[in-house]
Amino acid sequence: QVQLVESGGGLVQPGESLTLTCATSRSISNFNVMGWYRQAPGKERESVARVTHGGRTSYGDSVRGRFAISRDNAENTIILRMNSLKPEDTAVYYCHAYEVDSSGRLDDYWGQGTQVPVTP
Repeated sequence: QVQLVESGGGLVQPGESLTLTCATSRSISNFNVMGWYRQAPGKERESVARVTHGGRTSYGDSVRGRFAISRDNAENTIILRMNSLKPEDTAVYYCHAYEVDSSGRLDDYWGQGTQVPVTP
């Protein structure tokens, strides 16, 4: 069973920065795509940032230019650097990964989530 463990969440003030880390129990080279989602109170979960096996990144419109996702293959982690945080970034942030096996079956995995409250 694959485990994804997030860390780095916590209370921050608007304009500040925060870095989230997701550690995996398997080599991240196994995953086709890894990324971060978030869910604010009363809202649906949304994609924040993704990085493919080949290193291609993509971002949600609301975070593009402020957040950066990266992979650390040696440490089997992905990192989300969040700059210029806004109150509307307040959410529980989840690490996500999926892989497609040789038979074409897709398996996806979620972390337990880490809270990021952005408040004055």
